[in-house]
Amino acid sequence: MDTRRLVLFVIFSMSILMLWDAWQTKNAPVTSSPVATVDTVPSATDLGGAVANNVDTPVDTGYALKSGQNIVVTTDLFKANINTIGGDLRKLELRNHRADDNQGNYLLLDDAAKPMLYVAQTGLIGQDLPTHNSVFTSDATAYQIQDGQDKLEVRLSAVSNGVTVYKVYTFHRNRYEIDVNYEIKNDTSVAITPVVYYQIVHDSESNQGSALMPTFTGGTYYTEASKFKKLAFSDMVKEPLNITSNDGWVGILQHYFVSAWIPKDGLARKFYTEKLSDNIFRIGTKSTLETIAPGATLTVPARLYSGPQTKEDLIAAAPGLEYSVDYGWLTVIASPLFWLLAKIHSLVQNWGVAIILLTILIKAAFFKLSASGYRSMAQMRELAPRLQSMKEKFGDDRQKMQMAMMDLYKKEKINPMGGCFPILIQVPVFIALYWVLLGSVELRHAPFFGWIQDLSAIDPFYILPILMGATMIIQTKLNPKPTDPMQAKIMTWMPVVFSIFFFFFPAGLVLYWLVNNVLSIAQQWYVNKMIHAETVAKKQGHAKKSGEHH
Repeated sequence: MDTRRLVLFVIFSMSILMLWDAWQTKNAPVTSSPVATVDTVPSATDLGGAVANNVDTPVDTGYALKSGQNIVVTTDLFKANINTIGGDLRKLELRNHRADDNQGNYLLLDDAAKPMLYVAQTGLIGQDLPTHNSVFTSDATAYQIQDGQDKLEVRLSAVSNGVTVYKVYTFHRNRYEIDVNYEIKNDTSVAITPVVYYQIVHDSESNQGSALMPTFTGGTYYTEASKFKKLAFSDMVKEPLNITSNDGWVGILQHYFVSAWIPKDGLARKFYTEKLSDNIFRIGTKSTLETIAPGATLTVPARLYSGPQTKEDLIAAAPGLEYSVDYGWLTVIASPLFWLLAKIHSLVQNWGVAIILLTILIKAAFFKLSASGYRSMAQMRELAPRLQSMKEKFGDDRQKMQMAMMDLYKKEKINPMGGCFPILIQVPVFIALYWVLLGSVELRHAPFFGWIQDLSAIDPFYILPILMGATMIIQTKLNPKPTDPMQAKIMTWMPVVFSIFFFFFPAGLVLYWLVNNVLSIAQQWYVNKMIHAETVAKKQGHAKKSGEHH
């Protein structure tokens, strides 16, 4: 019995500690060593055929982001600022998502650098074409999508040495994808071969979560060959990104949100990263365009996805972008769980209720498996008095105690490890659901009822963690008590110790664990009662046979 209890304790302990360690390791903030540069343009030298090969090295002692006039754009999803310097997207509010403090809209992109600096830039290299440091003009300083409009176009222009360049933003109703197209008109007498680049500049300090619950913010990219990759800012220093591909995208990933540049399909591209200053980095992609003859015009399409990590939007935007909702190595289990959770939510319209119903379904799926484990535990519970008598009889003679226990298990046809395997099987499902509930933007600011108004945040009054701890204590009481005094103390304090972890977990995750515990208690109580009745009947049968014999 002691061995079985120890194994159960290790399984549960490792599950919790593995989740905690994975979260800390996977999302730990990064630090960087001091380097600085001006806001330089990626180099177009050493093209190597179709794609530029090198980015500029640091050349100055301070980072500077130039600023001109802001053009304000308002759509159903966005409130954006496009700066006339470079036509950069400098500020982006998500109108359907509230800020972390619940005050106003969520600010995804911002050039304030307090400490967050997060801007999307594009530019052209060659023949003095406009870069992200060049000045553009527009016909208006404010644009707003109107009722009945499906899209809103913002056209900027710049002229350089006889080449007219239009940078055209197209915002779509109910879509987080923004078309960003270049129209390059060559009015010179010679052919030109521009290089286009798309990059995101971000700091390494903002959106890192709390000390107890850090979150990952860093680079990300995808190609069909390499698949989805995450790139910490510290890794950009150790080994700058330098790969070529004919497909894929680059971007910045943070908890719940992502921004990604998606170049034209089939266009050869080079992905790059660079450290610009102490805490400012950029990740981008650049491509050599086809030659534009005198008098000809070339249109270069691209898209920027900048918004929440909602599965349907990510899948529609680009191949591989859905992996920015990162479930780790348990994606094969987590993805179906989220699909089922979303389907349930579509029926009940409450994510908390959906979590409860999903928990019930998971519990039902494992009902027979759990019953087998609980039956073994109940049988061990019934043997507890006899095991205690053995302990008193054999004292410190562990060898005789173990032999007597094995004989008793064999006689009663009980597998002392029978309660471990069913629990071990369920651990991957628990961990997968942990990542689902922790990474789903749909739960952000999603209310349950009463005091739980955000399932992605900590329970403000810690009621759910306290209730969860109480259920763990009840479960401990239902389990067979270890004969070893030290193990008995460990099992007594284990609910208290591990409840502390749940004080820092999102309410949605604690809700799942609480409901799971309540259902487990009900099932375990029923099995204990049934096994106890069988034991009593068995004893009575033995007593009756003994009386008839006499």
